[in-house]
Amino acid sequence: MPSATDRLSQLLIKNNVINEAQLAAALERQKTSGSSLGKVLLEMGVVKENQLAEVIANELGLGYVELLEYKINIQATTSIEESTAHRYTCIPIDFENGKLVVAMADPTNIYALDDIRLSTGYEVKPVVSAKEDIISAIRRYYHLDTDVVEEALEGREFDEPEGGITGIVEDTPLVRFTTTMIAEAINRGASDIHVDPRENEVLIRYRIDGVCQEIKRVPKNVHQGIVSRIKIISDLNIAERRVPQDGHFGMNQAGKSIDFRVAILPTVYGEKVVMRILDKSSILLRLEDLGFLPEALEKYRQAFVLPHGALLVTGPTGSGKSTSLYATLNVLNTEEKNITTVEDPVEYRLGGINQVQVNPKAGLTFANALRNILRTSPDILMVGEIRDRETAKIAIEAALTGHLVLSTLHTNDAPSALPRLIEMGVESFLVSSAINCVLAQRLVRKLCSNCKVPYEPDLNVLKALRFPFTEGEDLILYKANENGCAKCSNTGYKGRVGLYEVMPMSDEIQRLTVKEASATIIMNQAIEEGLLTMRDDGFIKVKMGLTSIEEVMRVVAV
Repeated sequence: MPSATDRLSQLLIKNNVINEAQLAAALERQKTSGSSLGKVLLEMGVVKENQLAEVIANELGLGYVELLEYKINIQATTSIEESTAHRYTCIPIDFENGKLVVAMADPTNIYALDDIRLSTGYEVKPVVSAKEDIISAIRRYYHLDTDVVEEALEGREFDEPEGGITGIVEDTPLVRFTTTMIAEAINRGASDIHVDPRENEVLIRYRIDGVCQEIKRVPKNVHQGIVSRIKIISDLNIAERRVPQDGHFGMNQAGKSIDFRVAILPTVYGEKVVMRILDKSSILLRLEDLGFLPEALEKYRQAFVLPHGALLVTGPTGSGKSTSLYATLNVLNTEEKNITTVEDPVEYRLGGINQVQVNPKAGLTFANALRNILRTSPDILMVGEIRDRETAKIAIEAALTGHLVLSTLHTNDAPSALPRLIEMGVESFLVSSAINCVLAQRLVRKLCSNCKVPYEPDLNVLKALRFPFTEGEDLILYKANENGCAKCSNTGYKGRVGLYEVMPMSDEIQRLTVKEASATIIMNQAIEEGLLTMRDDGFIKVKMGLTSIEEVMRVVAV
């Protein structure tokens, strides 16, 4: 069987890259140096690195990419860490049919291919490029923040481009930095990007699995340039810095359509930017995928299949209420149903559903929109949020007149929703008659399945927390690995799961509502009837190994 040196020499001769005399000289030099034939040929200057790479690519049946001429997709480069790129001398350069295209010096390195596949979740399509070109590209694309910092240290103040929006130069370190920041946030699974100005610097933070993580700090004099770039792509006024602004933009990454909702808020240190990342694929989730336990899901399902009545989803901002409602609408959305939503804002576009965007400046409030929607003979209504007495009364009355109404409310638990509506000015007997079910929820981080750590818990601590277990039970729980792993970006957690509290309206709870009983009394009654609180739901998921006790206690009161 021919050696690697023999195979390479044959390929180079066959492709007329070198001649017999050059090969003989190289082989002679190789005997004394002990280096590979390829390295000797490069040192002699007989071949160029890109010639070697192209020959190898042809032999392996792979594509060859001239990186110096290729327009690298910045979004792709953020798929892997810089350390991984250096370790395997590779760089992701694009997405193709859902696969990650990776330029490699050695595409036969199966360990590299497996590592990239596991850490990114993408199937990998290797292509061959010259080693020096790859190293140069790594320096260029993994040090965008360094380029920005260097320009800032030179005293350059980034601001509105000359000539306005049309004067922006697309291929500048600042523009590439902003694009990379956004793409990296998507790859890390962030829900928000925060650009926080401080007195002497700017913090870039991502909210990942519900928790803000500081990513990097950049000099203060690049702040306005970053904000201006975001305003430009969001079609906002880059000259206005004194008032809040809201905008949006969209982009595609790896075949996924992603929308961004942008909020800009003036602060004492400059404009703070928050970009909410809205992955359209998340609205296609099934209820079964959200983390409902079977019994809770069945109770919830029994409520939303009724032809009329109101179903409320409660919880704080960021607890996944909208996702639950959209997943519910996916089940209800059939040709036989006329479904209309009124939202502020419309976060996701749903096929087959009439969606109305609230516009208070034009006089289109939740209440006004609801009045007009009821004239269009809807079967199902979704009200983005019940915020005031007028909206509450119209929604409740709609639920009593043959419509199924889905909405959200800001309360801490399910029983509190009933007194809250009464406090808003809705008569207690109407609340009692209209509500079918109240769902309260929170989101907790899931333990990384790759690195979670088993342990035997302290039983005294479990008793203090009222954690369900029996004496003598061989109880093994899991906690986050302090150092994490590459799969979870060294956090110990990957993804989120919901904690749910499903409270159907029983006859006794209806009676208590009419009597305007407190949330505590209603809660006690619901527990008697078998209500599984969010804390108990969370503890079950701790026993299942999905999350940790610390995570449950972080979001749910003792």
